[in-house]
Amino acid sequence: MLRTHDAGALNSTAIGNKVVLAGWVARRRDHGGVIFVDLRDREGIVQVVFDPDAGEFFEQADSVRSEYVLKVTGKVRARSEATVNPNMATGEIADYGTAMEILNS
Repeated sequence: MLRTHDAGALNSTAIGNKVVLAGWVARRRDHGGVIFVDLRDREGIVQVVFDPDAGEFFEQADSVRSEYVLKVTGKVRARSEATVNPNMATGEIADYGTAMEILNS
């Protein structure tokens, strides 16, 4: 299975669910040991978070660049009130990545 959900269609009703997403890297940011990947598909963008607990996938996330095509497995969590992004349809949630496959670089 390539994906269980479209990235841009995720919202707070998915909190706690394991999801599989596929799409393009719109942006990657490294903020002091936590890597944020904005994953884009035809429905929109969702933030995927990789922390060191993701092991080899954390290291792999560090290597991705814009427009890489990824398949990401993760768990949807609510963002803290301070990190909610009202400018994104998916701004109330983030997907915490537990596995990743680079489909195309």
